[in-house]
Amino acid sequence: MFFIKDLTLTLTLHPSHFGPDMKTHLRHRLLQDVEGTCTGEHGYIVCVLDILNSTTTHGKVVPFDPCAHFNVQYKALVWKPIRGEVVDAQVSSVSPMGFFAHAGPLAVFISRHLMPTGFEHRPQHTPPAYVSTGGTTGGGNTVISVGVPIRVKIVGTRADVGSISAIGSIKEDYLGPL
Repeated sequence: MFFIKDLTLTLTLHPSHFGPDMKTHLRHRLLQDVEGTCTGEHGYIVCVLDILNSTTTHGKVVPFDPCAHFNVQYKALVWKPIRGEVVDAQVSSVSPMGFFAHAGPLAVFISRHLMPTGFEHRPQHTPPAYVSTGGTTGGGNTVISVGVPIRVKIVGTRADVGSISAIGSIKEDYLGPL
């Protein structure tokens, strides 16, 4: 799910960047440091929408450090996957235990127990894949292999310092290969 969050970051700026375009340099540094990163607490920072405080030109000089430290408050668009959310992903690897799919930066593991009945692992298939043998999948031969787009429901998430991982399911209606 996408959210708009107010966040704060302390940026360090070398004295060689002090001058009339210091504010522009701080903005460029903020965009470079935070866009595309992940914080476990807030999720993936998609983009910076606005810098909130107009006092970014007032930094603090720390004794015995030539650099100045600026507290920059900004508004960002973040994506934090939540339980029950349905995402479109692409299968990245297949193993006998299940398969991994990536929805942007999010790695989702789908266990073979969270697939509809009738899917079986075929390691001799090139590349290795899960193939439906009928069951509740409608009777057709559906193949889940590397590169296949798939719709997944997130069952649970785990946040680490620099990444978020999830467990998904394709066992419900309208989920599975697209």
